[in-house]
Amino acid sequence: MRAIVYESGGDASVLRLVDRPVPEPGPGEVLVRVAVSGVNPTDWKSRRQGPPVGWQIPGQDGAGVVEAVGAGVDRNLIGERVWIWEAAWQRPWGTAAEYTVVPLRQVVPLGDASFDLGASLGIPFLTAHRCLTAGEFMPDRLHAGALTDHTVLVQGGAGAVGNAAIQLARWADATVITTVSSAEKANLAAAAGASFVINYREQDVVEEARKIAPDGVHTIVEVSAARNAAADVQLLRRGGAVCVYADDGGDEVTLPIRPLMAPNARWQFVLVYTAPTAAKAQAVTDVAAAVAQGGVRVGAQAGLPLHRHPLADTAAAHQAVEGSVVGKVLVSTAD
Repeated sequence: MRAIVYESGGDASVLRLVDRPVPEPGPGEVLVRVAVSGVNPTDWKSRRQGPPVGWQIPGQDGAGVVEAVGAGVDRNLIGERVWIWEAAWQRPWGTAAEYTVVPLRQVVPLGDASFDLGASLGIPFLTAHRCLTAGEFMPDRLHAGALTDHTVLVQGGAGAVGNAAIQLARWADATVITTVSSAEKANLAAAAGASFVINYREQDVVEEARKIAPDGVHTIVEVSAARNAAADVQLLRRGGAVCVYADDGGDEVTLPIRPLMAPNARWQFVLVYTAPTAAKAQAVTDVAAAVAQGGVRVGAQAGLPLHRHPLADTAAAHQAVEGSVVGKVLVSTAD
């Protein structure tokens, strides 16, 4: 099979297209013929650090067809269209290859949904789910109606996790306020389903959000805590939560103690890889339900433009994500 491999840390030039034997699924594992691999920021960040041992095929997310199964796995799964999550987490077999092998629990039926959608789910949607279920007011699981009468603020609604949070929150019937930095991104956030869009370069976020939610918001999905902390403090309702999943704009944040004590506010930090096992399992279940019900989409019409690269150009795909391209970067393994 063709696969992208890196054996040392560095920029995208360390990625090489090589021929490797197709792996054999072990007990409890499945072999997937990958159609599309999704690229996320953690892919290039891990690449810069280098592989934990020996070599690494990058790519946590993907979608394809089950080709073979290991001992203990139902053979009826062969031929099933699936999406994959965390393929390369503490394992060398990522999705930037024609085949990958993963534990059974890390493949999820995709049904008739597109491989592009399947490869876009994993990290962004599981992260967004955690952000939407970790607060005092938030349910443990998402479904249609789960967030009725809830108001969610998504800081940075044009990013991949921001888009996922908007779509999942709207699927669960929340009122969604989001912030963006341009008219173009405002259009994308609206296409994703945001109820209200605030351009933070032209409008006062606190003033505008308070018009919509006078009592404050139930939870904030936060991409840039260092930049937005002062506004977040002013926008939380009593018992509200700020769920921080990235450090865009600064890796340290300063918080005022008393203004956060009074409302019993919560600051929740989120890394999808180390999220509680039960919470992650519920996230997989809920995201799969949203897909089955048509509650999530990809493409410009869903506020998430797609940028496709052939497998041989995976380095360019990494560079696009590292350069903060707006939209979802995908690698087609069949090209």
